[in-house]
Amino acid sequence: MTRVATSPERGSVTWEAGLPRLSSLQVDSSHAWFLHYRSLFADLQKTARHARGRMLDIGCGNKPFEDVFSGSVSAHFGCDVVQSSESRADVICPATDLPFKDESYGTVLITQVIEHVADHQAMLREAFRVLEDDGVLILSGPMYWPLHEEPHDFFRFTEHGFRFVLQKIGFESIEIVNNGGKWALCGQVLIHTITNTRLSRPILIRGINRLFAYLDDTHPSRDNPMNYVVVARKPSAILSKSPIE
Repeated sequence: MTRVATSPERGSVTWEAGLPRLSSLQVDSSHAWFLHYRSLFADLQKTARHARGRMLDIGCGNKPFEDVFSGSVSAHFGCDVVQSSESRADVICPATDLPFKDESYGTVLITQVIEHVADHQAMLREAFRVLEDDGVLILSGPMYWPLHEEPHDFFRFTEHGFRFVLQKIGFESIEIVNNGGKWALCGQVLIHTITNTRLSRPILIRGINRLFAYLDDTHPSRDNPMNYVVVARKPSAILSKSPIE
């Protein structure tokens, strides 16, 4: 049963419940977002080795990563600002005001959500609060993507922006991986450009995806990615104390 903690209203604009959300990690080269998903999914799957304990999935949608982390965590709870298209959110609440106790989760997962939260630092402070000592934050967000879910589309982030914000909150041991290099980005921009035109045909989409995926694999780059995947830790209370305390 879904528990409603607060209204999803933000100012005078509300989020629409039941919007279609990602449900599966199975995408092939016929998908218009294949170049975006292939490296993002791969890098998020690699983060499963860091996860532990109870997981809180903030902005969970349909919990598409539940199976990825099932072998690493003891439970997977999801919250979102509105109910998802498959009713997978366990709690309805703003990401900036979580109705959970301090230090109640071993892992917090936030995937492709941060750009939609106007006060993203408040969201990260809440993630920090509900994490146990030495708990793990797994976070992803875009550096490139067209405007979407407007008007709730506020930010794009660089590697240095992520590091600055997370260090400001108090996270440590921050690892940042860029995914989708310049060739994947170029191909994705091309597909976005021809979308809703006469050129947007399945055979052309597949051809672009396969060509630019090959170029991205054979000519990797890190300075112009589509997304970043971040793993950070909340420091232990013992380690964070001064030696004189």
